[in-house]
Amino acid sequence: MPFTVGGGIRGIEDVRELLNAGADKVSINTSAIENPSLITKSSRRFGAQCIVVAIDAKREGKIWRVYSHGGRYATRLDAVSWAKAAQKLGAGEILLTSMDADGTQEGFDLELTKKVSSAVSIPVIASGGAGKLGDFVDVFKKTQAARH
Repeated sequence: MPFTVGGGIRGIEDVRELLNAGADKVSINTSAIENPSLITKSSRRFGAQCIVVAIDAKREGKIWRVYSHGGRYATRLDAVSWAKAAQKLGAGEILLTSMDADGTQEGFDLELTKKVSSAVSIPVIASGGAGKLGDFVDVFKKTQAARH
């Protein structure tokens, strides 16, 4: 099972240190938003399969706004557009967390997961909201979320 590490990653040297320490993948959120070239540089140096862009999203009207700093700060980014951009920049996976569903145990945000997973060709890992086994069945049957 791949071991993914995230949090506090500021630059390519942090990525290198974590991979050298045994991580299989590195997840970046705030640093990717603040410095999108980190995605490209890391992907080119270590391979896209190592680079996971984490997206924390909260619904605002008809879009899902991307948040940074552990979900504390709203950005101007739309989650679907940002996922597409992250893929183009070299991300190998998207870790998608619905801030609206997270902690509710009422199921994944299927609409958000469907929109993001159908907009990109890289794996999208659904996060936030699962409360029962049927929630996983739903997200796999009703979206293109990663099944591995």
